Formats: sequence, C-alpha cells, structure tokens
Amino acid sequence: MTSTLNLWLIPILPLAGAAINGFLGKKSSRQAVTIIALFFSGAAFAMALWIAMRFSSLSLPYQEFLAHWIRSGSFSADFAFYLDQLSLVMLLVVTGVGFLIHIYSVGYMGDDPSYYRFFSYLNLFMFFMLTLVLANNYLLMFIGWEGVGLASYLLIGFWFTKDSAASAGMKAFIVNRIGDFGFLIALFLLIKHFGSLNFEQVFGGVARLSPETAGTGLLTAIGILLTLGACGKSAQIPLYIWLPDAMEGPTPVSALMHAATMVTAGVYMVARSHAIFDRAPTALSVVAIIGTLTAFFAATIAIAQTDIKKVLAYSTISQLGYMFMACGVGAFSAGVFHLMTHAFFKGLLFLCAGSVIHAVGGEQDMRKMGGLRLYAPWTFLTMTIATLAIAGFPPLAGFFSKDEILWKAFSSEHGSWVFWLMGVITAFITSFYMFRLWFLTFLGDYRGAEVGKHGAAHRDHAHNGHGLPHESPMVMIVPLAILAVLSFAGGWVGIGNRFENFLAPVFRTGAVANPAEAAGEPATHLELYLTLVSVAAALLGLYLAYLLYHKRQDLPQKIADALGGFYQTVVHKYYVDELYAALFVKPLINGSTGILWQGIDRNIIDAAVNDAGDGARNVSDEVRHMQSGNIRSYAGWIAAGSAAVIAFMIWMWMAAR
Repeated sequence: MTSTLNLWLIPILPLAGAAINGFLGKKSSRQAVTIIALFFSGAAFAMALWIAMRFSSLSLPYQEFLAHWIRSGSFSADFAFYLDQLSLVMLLVVTGVGFLIHIYSVGYMGDDPSYYRFFSYLNLFMFFMLTLVLANNYLLMFIGWEGVGLASYLLIGFWFTKDSAASAGMKAFIVNRIGDFGFLIALFLLIKHFGSLNFEQVFGGVARLSPETAGTGLLTAIGILLTLGACGKSAQIPLYIWLPDAMEGPTPVSALMHAATMVTAGVYMVARSHAIFDRAPTALSVVAIIGTLTAFFAATIAIAQTDIKKVLAYSTISQLGYMFMACGVGAFSAGVFHLMTHAFFKGLLFLCAGSVIHAVGGEQDMRKMGGLRLYAPWTFLTMTIATLAIAGFPPLAGFFSKDEILWKAFSSEHGSWVFWLMGVITAFITSFYMFRLWFLTFLGDYRGAEVGKHGAAHRDHAHNGHGLPHESPMVMIVPLAILAVLSFAGGWVGIGNRFENFLAPVFRTGAVANPAEAAGEPATHLELYLTLVSVAAALLGLYLAYLLYHKRQDLPQKIADALGGFYQTVVHKYYVDELYAALFVKPLINGSTGILWQGIDRNIIDAAVNDAGDGARNVSDEVRHMQSGNIRSYAGWIAAGSAAVIAFMIWMWMAAR
C-alpha cells in the first residue's frame, strides 16, 4: 500500500530528540535541552492526533513498509509498521501521557546536574515504546521490547552513584531477561511452524488450526512462553520483584515507564496475540490465574508500605493483574480499556506523589507527612480525583474499566465466579490502601520537619528551600490538571460498550452480545447487582481507612501488634526477595566464587589459555628463524621444501604401482 501517513516519523521524532540532547546537551543550555525534548515528543503526539483524526477514512489494518531487513531462505522480516484500532489506542497513550510527563519533568528535574541526560533517556524510551506498538511483526516488536528494557535500566539507575539505584537498574534488567528468554523461544517456535513472524501470516496460520481444547500442544506452548515474557515486562508473579525497586529512579520515570506505558507492554503483547490464546484455552487460563493471584497478592503488600512510591508501585502490579485477568477470561478489549484508564489515573498518582515529595523536601515516608491539603491544594485536589478513580467510584474512569473486567470475569465463557470474587476483594483492598495513603498524606496535621533540612539525603528530589511545605510550580501543576480531567472523564468512552465495539475488528468479536447494551439501554439486573457489590467494596475500603487513619489513629498499631508475625511478614513483602536470594542469587554467587569454580577457572580455563599462549610463543620463536633476511638461507629452505615435495610425489607414485 502506498505510504501516505508517514507512520515512521512518530518514533523517529523522539529518537532525534534523544540523539541531539545526548550528543550536544552537555554543552547546551537547559532552555535548549528543554525545547528539544518537548518539541520532538510533542511533535510525535501531534502526529498521533493527526492520524487519529484521519483514522476513520483508512483501510484497516494499515501497513507501511520501510525497508527489507532479514532474508534467510523462505523466512523474511521487514522494517514495517502496522496500524489498527489497538495500536492507535497505544499510540495515543504513549505519546499523550508521555508528552505530559515530559512537561512535568521540566519542573521536577530542573535542578539536576544531568538534566540533558535525563531527557535524552526519556526520548529514547518513547522511541522504543512506539516501535514496539507500531511493529507489524514479532521480531520488530522484540527490538522495541528490548529497547524499553534498556531505557528502563538507564532511567531506574539514573542516579547511578547511589548504590540502591544502580542495583535496582541491574535487577530490572536481569529479571526482564528471564521473561525475554520465554518470549524468544516462542518466536523460534513461530518461525519453525509458521515460517514467519509477521502478524497477519502467523495469525492466518493459527486460524487454520483447531482449538487445543484437550491437553496441550503447539499453541499452548507458544502461549505460555509468551505469557512468561509478558510476566517479566508487566511485573506479574513470579517476575514482579523488579518493579518496586524501580522506584529508585526519578518519579517522572515511575509515572511514565512503570505506570503508564512500559509495564503495559506485556498486556499489549498478550492482546495482540489473541489469535494464539483464543485457540489455547490452557494458556488463557494460565494468564487469568496469574493475573488474579498477582492482583490480590500485590494489593495485600501495599497495605503495609509506608513509602508513598512503594504503595503506588505495588498498586501498579495489582492493577496490571486486573488487566491480565481480563485477557485471561477472553475479554481483551476490557483489559485494554483498563490499560488506558490506568495510564491516566496511575500516571497522575505518581506525578502527584512527586509533587508531594517536592513539597516536603524529598521525604517519602507517609508517616512524616500529613496536612498537605493546606500547603499544596492543587496536588491535593488532583490526587483526590486519582484516588477516587483507582478505587472504582462512579463516574470516574477507573469505575468503568474495572467494572467491565469484573463483569467479564464473572460472565464470559472463560470466566468464573472465583475470578470475580477475588477481583472484588482486591477492589476493596485497593480502596483501603489508597485512602490510607490519602489520609496519611493530606489530612490531619503536618508531622514532618521543616522543608530543606534533609539536605543531601534527599532520595528523590533535592529542594533547597526552607520552611513549611509548598505547592509545586505551574509547569508541574498543568500536567496534573490535564490528567485529572482524563482520570475523571476518560472512562466515559466505554459507556454503551463503545470502546469494546471500537476494538471489535481487532479481536474479531463482532458486535456486543447484548443489543440493549449497544444501544445504551439498561444492562441486565445481574450486572447491575454485581456493579453495586463492587461499589460497596470501594465504599467499605474508604470507611475502614477513615476509621483507622483519621478517626481512631491508635488502632493501626494495636492491630499490627495483635497480628504479630503475620503483620511482619506482610511488611517484609512475604520475604519473597529473601527467598529468591536464597534459592537463586546466593548459589550463583557462591558458585562463581567458590573453591570448586576457582579450581576450574584457574586450573583448567586459565591454564588452557596460558599454556596455549606459551605454546604459541615457543612455536613462534622457532618459526621466526625462518624469516632471517638471509637470501642464502631462503634458497636453502626452498630447496629443502622442493625436495620434500618431490620425495612425497615419488612415494605416492611408487605406492600406486
């Protein structure tokens, strides 16, 4: 098809910004770095909006061929981009939320000495993420997949002189490689059995296969391996452990990569691969079970965290679990819907947390906050909207997407009342820990020290002012206000199943099952009852948080003392990190430094290398005498060689006779 949209410009623009600031930013002014970073990221968003306006006139799926890439026998993979309803949603989320976070970062990172490096990395991330969502084949998707892993490593460890940040970046990189191993094996299986990694060719080949309803087979194996890759990128059990530590990076990084975009790559990949999962019910069940368990498990950990960013980190893991649960019950459009609304309210929550940290001079412990509604009213207002949205209160965005997931978990062919019940319990816990954060941070009296007395010990943002907490500058407030509007009204696109109908051509589900819902008429009584149950769960969480952290503030400590060891287990995140360290990390370290390995390393590997070197040296000493520069010597060697050749030929002739 003739290229008319120039899709390639959308990822190339932030790449250009990354290159300019990366190579020239150190010698440029902050103003120049800011202009470059905002111009190229904003231009990408503007192009995405332009494409969205032309979208209805396109013949879908729309593809743009850029260049030949790999040719090997009958296998080929090209640089080509693919646009349909699903990639358009991702395109708008990545560029729109990404641009707002770029603006916010101008104020938040304004005093950082590596200002240019931060924006170079941020632009680089956008390039790789856009490559991932626009790719028309799994191999190009994998390039973007690995690229966002690299950008994550660079941004998590941005303050690399701090050991905890450097370690967190390395942890994220290694854990993601485990998931990527599964992704790669899945790609090898696709090449072997379908001869291609192009989406249309792979899905066309899959469509000719029968569903694997009994036992397991090729598609089940591929689906489970893809799920392993998604678990690494989207921080699901058992590969979720990297994301909480990733909060060592600057808060805008947490908002962009670990709430709004990068961690949703796994959900996007599963949704994009729906044709495979639709014919592999066992793999689909694995996705649903992992998502449900992760949603509940991470939510329970968030209850006991005191670091404001750690609460939001475990909340992100839990919400990603909701998206996996939706995909696992076959409700891919519901999972993508929650992906979009989550980008709004969780991105807002992280940016508000950054505004709070900025207000109190770098403090992240919620026990040392309180009363900030008086000092940072805009932050208080926008975070209140985001908290209500994630808790699932109508008519905010989170209510529509979460309610859709819960209904599909209960009613779909692959659903179960168990999934629904676990989802409702998780919704109650989510409301509780988020309002716990809200009460501890904004209500009551300010419990912290004067701002500025933490000095160089600031973990996240160095503020040089002194006195009481203060509101953030307007360059940070404006993105908060825009995201607050989206968190409030962003879910309205799902009313009447409009969002599901928009994505229906991608997932080949056709029109919605209930024509009354499509017409915007009242839903069934059962769906309304289940909706009331989920709203009641959110209200119960709010009330319990109010009782414990505002009305009776002595109760939490009494409950913690009464629970004893169980409470400590939750506080220490069920000791999963310690368990992984004992089972995997320490044996590897001990094996690499132990006596046995040292013996193998020194006596076999080193000895082989050293002996090879000594042997080469001795041989060269002998051979170099042949190159003496003496013509008479050369003539002698030629004569000796000729004699040897003649003798060999005579011997062969005699043997032949």
